[in-house]
Amino acid sequence: MLIGVSAVNRLDSKEWYYRDWFAKEEGLIGLMLVTDPYSYQPHIEGMDRLLLVVREQVCLDQETEHWLRDQVRIQVRRVKPATLERWVASGERSVVQWLVQGEVLSDPTGYLQELRCRLQEWPPLLREQKLLCEFSGFIRTYMLAKQDLKNGQVLDSYSNVLASLQYWAHIALIEEGLHPELTVWGQLRKVNPGIYKLYEELTTSTDTLEKRAQLVLLACEFSVLTKMRSSCALLIRLLASRDKPWTVAELQQEPHLLGLPLDLSLLLQKLAKRGCIRELATPVRGHGTMKRELRYAAADDRS
Repeated sequence: MLIGVSAVNRLDSKEWYYRDWFAKEEGLIGLMLVTDPYSYQPHIEGMDRLLLVVREQVCLDQETEHWLRDQVRIQVRRVKPATLERWVASGERSVVQWLVQGEVLSDPTGYLQELRCRLQEWPPLLREQKLLCEFSGFIRTYMLAKQDLKNGQVLDSYSNVLASLQYWAHIALIEEGLHPELTVWGQLRKVNPGIYKLYEELTTSTDTLEKRAQLVLLACEFSVLTKMRSSCALLIRLLASRDKPWTVAELQQEPHLLGLPLDLSLLLQKLAKRGCIRELATPVRGHGTMKRELRYAAADDRS
């Protein structure tokens, strides 16, 4: 069914959403309307409109709602500021697009505008968090691809190699001060032709899948060595911020890492093996001499 012009205008009206719907929303911090520029609507998960509602508190049964008005499907996403900022830091591309492209309908405290400014200015902490998350995904999929190839699971290896390349592409874009977009390969082609060439080799070469996977894995191996220290700068600096070695549980609760989608154990092991950090086996009182806890410290820590 075709949507009438008046219905579309009303559904894209600030007054309609705020006055008739969210003006009395309890604890409202900000309200944003997102209309997806792509015909297949990937950013707003297949719906016609997305309303991002930032609130002080959010009940589980109110986090996501679907509504129908004048044959237009509207998704409502309610989120607390801390959760929204974790999404941004973890590299959720759709969330960044929401904040960049969305129309602010209400922002009484200036929170949404301030968050937009931070995205444009790329503060060091946000950039380091994004790099760490992308490198974590890169190393995880790279390791899976190597193991799959070793086990003769060529199709699985190919799939994980492709995922590794995408994480590598994100790292390259972030290093250039860019936010990875949904159409990442078109974006990357202008920024890093080398990685784009690997993507072409993997997807269009006439070699066997196994040979293509092997070729890209060799390139990934080199990238792991060269990008590890810079991509993990936040984690390395945290380890160096105190004299006492860290347990993995302490790192998981550290505010700058809390809530980020990290394979922290894998990152720590890889950093330790490359000599970027130190792994220490520490005796724990009351657990006997045969049981020692692994803790982590900066590479130049001698405690």
